[in-house]
Amino acid sequence: MKLRRVYTAIAAIPFALSMTASADSISDKVNADMPKLMVLYKDLHAHPELSGFEVNTAAKLAKRVKALGFDVTENVGGAGVVAVLKNGPGPVLMIRADMDGLPVIEQTGLDFASKVRATTEDGIESGVMHACGHDTHMTSWVGTAQALTAMKDKWSGTLVMILQPAEERGKGARDMLADGLYERFPKPDFALAFHDAASLPAGTIGYTPGFALANVDSVDVIVKGQGGHGAYPHTTKDPIVLASRIVGALQTLVSRETDPQDSAVVTVGSFHGGAKHNIISDQATLLLTVRSYSDETRQKLLDGIARIAKGEAIAAGIPEDLMPEVNIKDEYTPATFNTPEFTQKMAGLFTQRFGEKRVLETPAVMGGEDFGRFYRADKNIESLIFWVGGVRDDDWQNAKENGTSLPSLHSPYWAPKADSVISTATEALTAAALDIMAKK
Repeated sequence: MKLRRVYTAIAAIPFALSMTASADSISDKVNADMPKLMVLYKDLHAHPELSGFEVNTAAKLAKRVKALGFDVTENVGGAGVVAVLKNGPGPVLMIRADMDGLPVIEQTGLDFASKVRATTEDGIESGVMHACGHDTHMTSWVGTAQALTAMKDKWSGTLVMILQPAEERGKGARDMLADGLYERFPKPDFALAFHDAASLPAGTIGYTPGFALANVDSVDVIVKGQGGHGAYPHTTKDPIVLASRIVGALQTLVSRETDPQDSAVVTVGSFHGGAKHNIISDQATLLLTVRSYSDETRQKLLDGIARIAKGEAIAAGIPEDLMPEVNIKDEYTPATFNTPEFTQKMAGLFTQRFGEKRVLETPAVMGGEDFGRFYRADKNIESLIFWVGGVRDDDWQNAKENGTSLPSLHSPYWAPKADSVISTATEALTAAALDIMAKK
C-alpha cells in the first residue's frame, strides 16, 4: 500500500518529549513491554513472507496470543488468524493487522535487514522485505493484545483480533470474509486498524473522516493487430500505433469525463510490444492502474476503458475478431471509508492523550488498503484506519527545509522509526479499545 507524501507545516516532534498527557496505566504498560516488542519487531522484519505464504509469521504470532488466553483459530482465509477474548457483556471490537511482505530487495542498511529470498506466485525470484511496515502493524497488534489482557478489569465486551494475509494482493480481507469471518466468529460492532506513514513525523497520528483510501483496479489491455515488415507498414495493422492512440484517449476519462471535484486516476504503467527494430508485431500490451473513491466512478472508468479500446480499434480498421481484450485482474481493492462520527470521536480521544501537535486530520489518498472490505461487508460497523508517522525527526526536518527526498512506502530504503510507530500505535489502539468497551 502506498501513501503519497503530504508535506504540512508540521515541526519535527521529538518523540520522547511529545506526550502531553500524564503517565497512566496504558503508557506504563506499553513502555514496560517495549523492549520485548522491539525484539519481536526485529525478528519479524528479518523474516518477511510474501502474500499468501505468511505461514511461519501467522504461527509465531498465534502462539503468542494463545498464551495470553485468547481462543485462537488459524488458517482462516488462507494464513489468517482470528483470536477471540470474551470478557463479559458489551460491544464486539475487531482489531486487525496485516502480515505480508513485498518482493523488494532491502537496502536500508539495518543490522537486522531481511536477507530472505522467495519466488512470487508469478514465478519471479526476488528478495523479500517488509517495505510497507506490516512488521510494525503486527508488533503493535501483539502489544495491544498484551495491554488489554493485562487490563481486563477495565473493559467489558468481546475482543476479536485478526491477522490478515495478502493485503498487498488486495484479497486477504476478501478471503477471510469468504471463509466465514462474520459467521464463525463474533461479528464486530467496531473495527480498528492503523498503517505506518512515510509522510508524517515519527509518533504523529493522522486521521481522515469519510473516504480515506481509494478503489484500486489493475487492468490489462491486449491490443491486437496484423504484423509484418517494418519497411512495409501499409501491409499491416500496427498494434503499437493503435495502443498509442488508446493511451492518449484514456487521458480523457479523467480530464473530460469525470467531475473535477471527483478524484480519479487512470495510469498506464507498462506498454510492451514488439521485439525487433524492423518488425511490426501483431500484439501490444498495456498494464493500467485505475483508482477512484465511489463505486459509480469506478464503474464509469472501467466501462470507459473498454469503450475507448474498442472504439480506437474500430477507427483503425481492426477486424471484429481482433478487437482488444480488456481484462480486469482479480486484485481489486475497494475504497476504505472511515465512518465520520466514530473517526472524529477517536481523533478527540487521541488528541486528549497525545496532544494537538501529534494528532492531525490528513487528506484522503489514492493508495489502496483492503481493510475497507470489513466495513463494506456490514455497513452497521463503525470503522477507522488511522496513520502513525514513521519519519525520523532529522529526515523530516531536512525534507521540509532542504527538499530532501524521503523514501516512500514500498521503497527498499524505507526504515521507519519503529519504536515510535509501535509505542504510539499500541497506546492509541489500547486507549481506543478501552474507550469503546469501557465498563458501564
